[in-house]
Amino acid sequence: MKAETGIAPEIFRQRLLIEAYYGVEITRESLRYFLTSIAEHLALRTYGDPVIYSPEAGMGKEENSGFDAFVPLVDSGISAYVWTQAKFISVLLYTCKGFNEELAVTYSKDAFSLKEPIETKSF
Repeated sequence: MKAETGIAPEIFRQRLLIEAYYGVEITRESLRYFLTSIAEHLALRTYGDPVIYSPEAGMGKEENSGFDAFVPLVDSGISAYVWTQAKFISVLLYTCKGFNEELAVTYSKDAFSLKEPIETKSF
């Protein structure tokens, strides 16, 4: 999907946001595995290891605790934001190379046992 925007229409970019509640325990290790494996599954090339942050207790609101994660792609990147108390995840794929959005949603759904409804937005 080519970006539908008046700004830089000559630059191909595909963006997909996936949000849902999840049904498995998410750890640093499982999030690291997800970021590298979804890229591989969608034939997107990483050029660095995933970076995963989790603020220390007391640094923010308890209900917002979780993970912020990113893996760089040769053609942009994939981010994931996890709220561990609410068991909610938001994944953003941003690429300058096309990918199969249905496969991305299905892979994410399987990886995290995402619960319906699953919200997606392409832009």
